Amino acid sequence: MSAEKKNIADLSAEELYALAREREQEEEDRREQEMKEKLDALKIARKEMLARHRKELSELDRQIRALGGSVPKARAGRTRRRSGSGAGTISQRLCEIVATQPEMTVSEIREQAEGAGIDTKNISQTLAYLKRQGRLASPRRGVYTSA
Repeated sequence: MSAEKKNIADLSAEELYALAREREQEEEDRREQEMKEKLDALKIARKEMLARHRKELSELDRQIRALGGSVPKARAGRTRRRSGSGAGTISQRLCEIVATQPEMTVSEIREQAEGAGIDTKNISQTLAYLKRQGRLASPRRGVYTSA
């Protein structure tokens, strides 16, 4: 503390530099503390808003049920299906295509999938997923067989 009470003109360059670093660290700590407090306040506000939302939603659902209506269930757990025409998911349909021949390359699979009206935008990722799931096998790079 005595170093801080000294006249600035009496301090060496090293002491001034040390004071500046100390001040920068204090400012950074203060900024971090302010950010943490703001973040905590926002998290609390979000939690309160979600609680209000759930309460209001359950009250509306209760009123709908009281009038004999049905309430849609939560969306969690539903799977999205983006297949165009035909039945089954894209994964199922790709497995069926690969099963038609002993081995197929990615380009052959893509051609048949396009012919069947399947979106082939992410076919490589889908084939890799099916391979990880054990539904397809890949004896060589870019070649798939039915597992």
